[in-house]
Amino acid sequence: MDNYYQSADLSKFGEITQWQKTLGTKFFDYYNSVFKEGSLTTREKALIALAVSHAVQCPYCIDAYTSASLEKGADEEQMMEAVHVAAAIKSGAALVHGVQMMNKSKEILM
Repeated sequence: MDNYYQSADLSKFGEITQWQKTLGTKFFDYYNSVFKEGSLTTREKALIALAVSHAVQCPYCIDAYTSASLEKGADEEQMMEAVHVAAAIKSGAALVHGVQMMNKSKEILM
């Protein structure tokens, strides 16, 4: 095995129901419902999923939602902009926790 993540494993995702059919089926029913057209278009949902995939650093999700975004009509610029939104939120979340550090430091040094 050259890589820990094998791209071929993405196509095996549906097999997770084999060891727990009831919960696996409930998950896929929910998952498929979430990605149906609603208040957001399927293209918008694919772009959100692409951004979240980068934030949670899931290579399977990145592959799946890169493909889905392109299939739903997103272009490369839109996809990269979505990735930058995820990066901005993730870095902002790390930085805002600096306030916690500042508070604790002040508490200790006072």
